[in-house]
Amino acid sequence: MSAASRAPQRSIRTPQHTNRTNRAHGRSRSQSRSRSHGRAVLLTGGAVVAALLLSACGSGGKSGGAGNTGFVTGSDGIATVKQGSRVAAPELSGKTIDGKQLDVADYKGKIVVLNVWGSWCGPCRLEAKNFVKVSEDLKDQGVQFVGINTRDTSTSPAIAFEKAHGVTYPSLYDPTGKLMLRFKKGTLNPQTIPSTLVLDRDGKVASRSLSALSEASLRKMLKPILAEK
Repeated sequence: MSAASRAPQRSIRTPQHTNRTNRAHGRSRSQSRSRSHGRAVLLTGGAVVAALLLSACGSGGKSGGAGNTGFVTGSDGIATVKQGSRVAAPELSGKTIDGKQLDVADYKGKIVVLNVWGSWCGPCRLEAKNFVKVSEDLKDQGVQFVGINTRDTSTSPAIAFEKAHGVTYPSLYDPTGKLMLRFKKGTLNPQTIPSTLVLDRDGKVASRSLSALSEASLRKMLKPILAEK
């Protein structure tokens, strides 16, 4: 047997075979990258949805941030400020959801209930009937309700919300929350909707709730302020 015949056989790769192999490897790498990208998109999308759900509608909390506001929170979640320690509410004026001009300062001498709400907010829908009932009962006792509508991208859903729940008192339109940010630090948490503040007859912040209110809780919140001289 010749030396040539004893030599190990080596496979000979033709250019066509090499090209097919490279294309196959390329498809495999491309598919792997595509699957990895798809998983990343799904994970990122899930995180965004979760964040939106968490920030969409808060229902609780004790503080809007650091700040010496003088609030003392009771076991019922209602926070109050002693009459001599209250601070004046900031300027709250602008267009209402139905296009009229409103300045809360015009109600000085009355007790003002400020309710921050959004048509997209479930707890806001639940408490709406309570605010309508109490506002009707107390309007002859010098109590004025004012809504602050926030995060609605247009006034249409806000107007539909008020119509559906029989709301007759005005609401300032504050889609970006700029009116809430005017309050002293620690007074309101822009991420907590609904929220309610009560201003005394001097226009000072007297009490606060950072959650939806029942009719009984709302009346309890107002009772001591109504009794003030």
